[in-house]
Amino acid sequence: MFLVINTFKVQSDNRDQILKTNLKTLLILIVSIVMVTLFLFRNFFFKSTYLLKSFGESSVNPEIAFINNKPTFLEFYAEWCEVCKEMAPQVSAFKDEYEKDINFVFLNVDNQKWSNYIEKFAVNGIPQVNLLDKRGNLISTFIGKQDEIKIRESINNLRKEEKLYEEIINAEFSTIQGNKNNEVTPRSHG
Repeated sequence: MFLVINTFKVQSDNRDQILKTNLKTLLILIVSIVMVTLFLFRNFFFKSTYLLKSFGESSVNPEIAFINNKPTFLEFYAEWCEVCKEMAPQVSAFKDEYEKDINFVFLNVDNQKWSNYIEKFAVNGIPQVNLLDKRGNLISTFIGKQDEIKIRESINNLRKEEKLYEEIINAEFSTIQGNKNNEVTPRSHG
């Protein structure tokens, strides 16, 4: 009887050990699959952040945009700005659709080299989109989250060279705050 109970205990201990090993293996497999999936599809899961980073790389230089005789879509943004991230797919779609006819300039407000443009266009909230005609005259200003239809209408008017200035401000925007690390300009932030 003692031998039967002892054999049963050994079998139970072995089964528990195998179960623990299998659970650890399964957990490692699941974590690995999740990490590989996130890595492979990082642009899909983090598309807005990726788009914001790509804006700066694909931007037309503002010095060129203001003199090349094309209308300009000028957006001030920051990679940390949630509203900017939210609007990034919409802005990217505009860029894809209109970039042959319109300059697309994206200026990150965290970059000190754009401080003269931040001051010139009185940027106090982001995202801020300014539409300029081909002579560099300001036609429209949009501050904060905007309706796609309204921006599209303004872009189409810009292409037709209709000159009705309008400023549209939405309550959903990020306020630019003073940069405590670099006192170069009160409009910078970090």
